[in-house]
Amino acid sequence: MKGYIKLRREINKILKTRLPNKLYYHALHHTDDVLKVCNEYIRREKIKSKDAKLLRIGALLHDIGFTETYDNHEAKGQDIAQELMGNLGFSQKDIDVVKGLIWATKIPQSPKNKLEKIICDADLDYLGRRDFYKISDQLFKELKLRGLLGNKKEWNQIQINFLEGHSYHTKFAIRKRQPVKEKRIAELYDTL
Repeated sequence: MKGYIKLRREINKILKTRLPNKLYYHALHHTDDVLKVCNEYIRREKIKSKDAKLLRIGALLHDIGFTETYDNHEAKGQDIAQELMGNLGFSQKDIDVVKGLIWATKIPQSPKNKLEKIICDADLDYLGRRDFYKISDQLFKELKLRGLLGNKKEWNQIQINFLEGHSYHTKFAIRKRQPVKEKRIAELYDTL
């Protein structure tokens, strides 16, 4: 895919230099985690080369809108994707796929195809992993700093509501992540 390597370099440069340093959750490490999980899906599901590259681009760009705004960052991310990919000669069809991937991660998630389901599950993979508390503490710190949260008890109730309302979309996540997520819900109830 023409321009892929150059695009990856440009995205990484933007994320490293323009993400606000007070993003404790929506930081470069989150993008790296989503990319890593997408790569695991690519291998596991034997996704074809072109779709694999578009999925990787979507993972890299899914939160790039945070470089310019906190609210409605997905729409801004779509604008950035349009500009970056357009400047590097990507087809509008490929750009639209990536814009769909970015939009699918907006909460509540609304994936419409296989790649969108994968990126949604990769974005929230941690909900069903052992590092749930470490990562959710980063999100708590970020939201508290923005004045969107009060205390830990309020946060735990918000997490319970979110986890109970969340659904995984891929067979892998339903089988491997959902049972762990159910344990987290039970543990969080014990904190109230």
